[in-house]
Amino acid sequence: MKSMLVKLLKFRILSPWWILLIDMGIVVNAFLLTFLIRLNVSLSTYFVSELIINGVMVLFFYLFAFLITGSYKGIIRHSNYDEFKKIFESCFLAFVLLYIGNELIINHDVYELKTSRLTIVLHFLLTATLTLTFRIIVREIFSIVTKKQTAVNAFIFGAGAMGQITFEAIYNDKNTNFKIVGFIDDDPTKWGITLHNRPVFSWNKALLCGQSKKIGVVILAVNNIDVKRKQEISKDCLQNGWKLKVMPSVRNWVEGLSNQKQIRDIRIEDILGRDEIKLDLERIMEGVEGKVILVTGAAGSIGSEIVRQLLRFPVKMVVMLDVAESALYDLKQELLINHVDIPFEVVLADVTNAQRIDEVFVNFRPQIVFNAAAYKHVPLMETFPYEAIRVNIGGTKILADLAIKFGVEKFVMVSTDKAVNPTNVMGTSKRICEIYIQSLSQLEAVKTAFITTRFGNVLGSNGSVVPLFKKQIESGGPVTVTHKDITRFFMTIPEACQLVLEACFMGKGGEIFVFDMGDPVKIDDLAKEMIRLSGLKIEEDIKIIYTGLRPGEKLYEELLASKENTLPTHHEKIMIGKVREYNYYKVNKKIQDMLLALNHENDILLVTRIKELLPEYKSENSWFCQLDIPFAKTNN
Repeated sequence: MKSMLVKLLKFRILSPWWILLIDMGIVVNAFLLTFLIRLNVSLSTYFVSELIINGVMVLFFYLFAFLITGSYKGIIRHSNYDEFKKIFESCFLAFVLLYIGNELIINHDVYELKTSRLTIVLHFLLTATLTLTFRIIVREIFSIVTKKQTAVNAFIFGAGAMGQITFEAIYNDKNTNFKIVGFIDDDPTKWGITLHNRPVFSWNKALLCGQSKKIGVVILAVNNIDVKRKQEISKDCLQNGWKLKVMPSVRNWVEGLSNQKQIRDIRIEDILGRDEIKLDLERIMEGVEGKVILVTGAAGSIGSEIVRQLLRFPVKMVVMLDVAESALYDLKQELLINHVDIPFEVVLADVTNAQRIDEVFVNFRPQIVFNAAAYKHVPLMETFPYEAIRVNIGGTKILADLAIKFGVEKFVMVSTDKAVNPTNVMGTSKRICEIYIQSLSQLEAVKTAFITTRFGNVLGSNGSVVPLFKKQIESGGPVTVTHKDITRFFMTIPEACQLVLEACFMGKGGEIFVFDMGDPVKIDDLAKEMIRLSGLKIEEDIKIIYTGLRPGEKLYEELLASKENTLPTHHEKIMIGKVREYNYYKVNKKIQDMLLALNHENDILLVTRIKELLPEYKSENSWFCQLDIPFAKTNN
């Protein structure tokens, strides 16, 4: 029997016209029922002909109303509040028209066509009730016969609009894996009420009754929730053996749909991120409106997010430049789907090719440049310092010089916390870029505002520790951590890029903006938390092994974020770093000599040149440590 019902309800076998016919059948039967009720109340005598005439008139008005509103066009098994509302509106419209028509008939003394006012009212109430009941019965039968027997009992955390949207998305999905048994909310005014016939609990009450209800999942469906609260919820769920899932906010829905597929496992980014950043949208909009903007390294984690953030504003054009062919192609395809009305151009080019980059500036005449093109992996750059100098330093110099040549308004360089008291080639190369960018601002003839933004590790970026841990966990481990005590500052990709935009239009030129990265995170704790969030046990399911610090790697990163080393700005998360200023002509000469030496000096000589330009660079856990002792003696 159940299989027959499933087969019947699985496909939409009834056309809208058949549904309209059923509705009209309900209208006729409701009229007959009303007639019987009316007859018993008034003990009046009705003629059959009068009954037929009145019935036809009622049917006409209801048919007209249903056709006008289109209430019969919905799929009955997926009926929701909007569908029910439309049915009621259809019935009410028919009632009003019928009542007005009946009054006109009475006023014109056509008594053989008139209908009792009580009959009209009773008929409206019966018709609305029966048509709604019909749809509810079909929907409930469909829900029962198609519901998976293996569905997991779940709470929805959030009894507001987002929570109810999540409930509807799950309820209307025949392939749902969840059976919602209640809602949870932190608002005391909602405790004890029911939503969709499910109770609303406080978090503490939910923890107490969760075991008896055999809860397996908690779905977080709140638009704005404090990150610390997320961490508390996550911790409690882990202790109770519940999986924590997240319904993304409306703006993050894929293809604008609200359905069960949007619900995802909670990620480490969700509980390590901070509260939403408040941007000066008006300042940013004024800064980018009608501008041509060049983003280098556009296919990377930071560059691509800068592009996405920029496309939220009324820019004239975004030029996306990168040397990574596949990643650039993927970004283009993504933007073609989501931003068909905004002009953007894709340029496949290497920032170290001066002639090619000059052509880009000639063709597009960018007014703002965001330079996110760089090699960033510490161990690799320690092995290949040639590439760090060629790309990070050489590429930045080419872009900055062309920015001056073509009168670019603003040039924003994306730097790193590894540039502070660097202990590796990568961090040193970025610090030299900072020095060069800042020294250009001292030249009186330069009109371009050169701005540097400096922040720590970005959660989920390409090659970062989070994707590595995730891959290791999925493959069954072990998870590799370099040192038990190693710490890093973390920021989400959108957060970092939003602050880059804010700093861009805050800066006047020459500033190094340092972002508030919050408290440092122990990588060991991060690895353990990711294992727990995966529903696995440390050492029992996944082992953690400690591999030792890699070449050039620090135990602790620095950001110059203390009050002694920074100046405040109007944005609480952005500060201006107080750093030593360098003479442009001396810096430019040393960088030029370094770039000229690339093709005929070995790694030792190249790194020696870096140390001469930046004496505070002391190698750590690297074979370049041997250069620090003689170099220190030379400088004493």
